[in-house]
Amino acid sequence: MRAAALALALVLAGAPPASTGAGTDVAADERIVFPASVQQGAMVLGKVPPGSIVAYDGRTLRTTGYGTVVFGVGRDATGPLLVTVDTPAGRRKVVRIAVAARDWPLQRVDGVPPRTVDPPPAIAERIRREQARVAQARLRDDPRTDFTRPFIRPVEGRVSGRFGRARVYNGKPGAPHSGMDIAAPAGTPVRAPAPGIVTFADPDLYLTGGTVLLDHGHGISSNFLHLSRIDVQAGDRVEQGQVIAAVGSTGRSTGPHLHWGMSWFDVRIDPQLVLEQRGD
Repeated sequence: MRAAALALALVLAGAPPASTGAGTDVAADERIVFPASVQQGAMVLGKVPPGSIVAYDGRTLRTTGYGTVVFGVGRDATGPLLVTVDTPAGRRKVVRIAVAARDWPLQRVDGVPPRTVDPPPAIAERIRREQARVAQARLRDDPRTDFTRPFIRPVEGRVSGRFGRARVYNGKPGAPHSGMDIAAPAGTPVRAPAPGIVTFADPDLYLTGGTVLLDHGHGISSNFLHLSRIDVQAGDRVEQGQVIAAVGSTGRSTGPHLHWGMSWFDVRIDPQLVLEQRGD
């Protein structure tokens, strides 16, 4: 992972990478650099000539002034991923990226309040409305490049739930886990893992309790769930390491912990992989 982190740092700095990956050209301004292979749930960064038009999965990607692009790979994605790059010089290149499958163990979560596992119709409608608000906040597409900063853990503690695991709540199958759970005492400060803009803050969502979304630019965002306290509001600019909330056990939760999730628009990605690609 440290070799990958070094190559990534070189790409972001605009220097030639130690390993050329899926496609590299010699001239610095004309280089097209993507990893040859990625894991399911990865945040993928690439380097293209500044001013290029880059498309992936039906979406035109933003490029930074120095040619960095980013996108996310879903939990169940299969390869090859196809990234189309049209350079300012009129050259087109289609980059093919292999996807390494991961093993998704089953996790049983017992002791969850029954009303959150099988809610009555009125509550189900409330959940639908709340999740629609969260989904809307994830659509933000700012030119900010906060996602290029090395991410840090928002809370220290034991990882009690990993991204992607299939889950069974009180014996009933549920959606795969969409983030990283970190066990910590209630009231533990939650710090921003990278800079960003708060796009959503609500202390009382039915399933996720106290909930905050932090946008890092280019569609990359973090979400923090089950919070006991929220110290920011929508529209706030926060810096890396700033306290934004406190650990709790609100919503569908069996004990104090922080759920830290990450997304590229509506694609869930694995925070642990984001930490690892920076050498954490």
